[in-house]
Amino acid sequence: MTTAFSLDSRLAADTVQVADLPLSALRLMNDASYPWLILVPRREGITEIVDLDPADRAQLVEEIATVSGLLRDMTRCDKLNVGALGNMVPQLHVHVIGRFNGDPAWPGPVWGKLPPRPYAEAPREGFVAALQARLSA
Repeated sequence: MTTAFSLDSRLAADTVQVADLPLSALRLMNDASYPWLILVPRREGITEIVDLDPADRAQLVEEIATVSGLLRDMTRCDKLNVGALGNMVPQLHVHVIGRFNGDPAWPGPVWGKLPPRPYAEAPREGFVAALQARLSA
């Protein structure tokens, strides 16, 4: 019997849904300080990339590349940070963060530097709509 996928409650609270890719739920981190996307493979009980079967691992790499390119094109960021830490939320999820010289955490990591600055509704909805349009193009 297979178990339905469920999103960790912390990821659900900190992010908004953008789209469902073939493997992953694509979500926007609700922190307007950085353009920050999260990929969550829809596989129950997976905590590490190595836990995915080979086909899912390959698909995840393709989704990371697609989302990274999209974020870079949309934001013209100076650097992309991609990581799967999972120390606070063990459910496998991959961060794709656009970084800029001089952003609030530059050149260090974004974690713990500043409290999250939630998006106002209109900019958040605009960014999500732009992401969705580019994904469907």
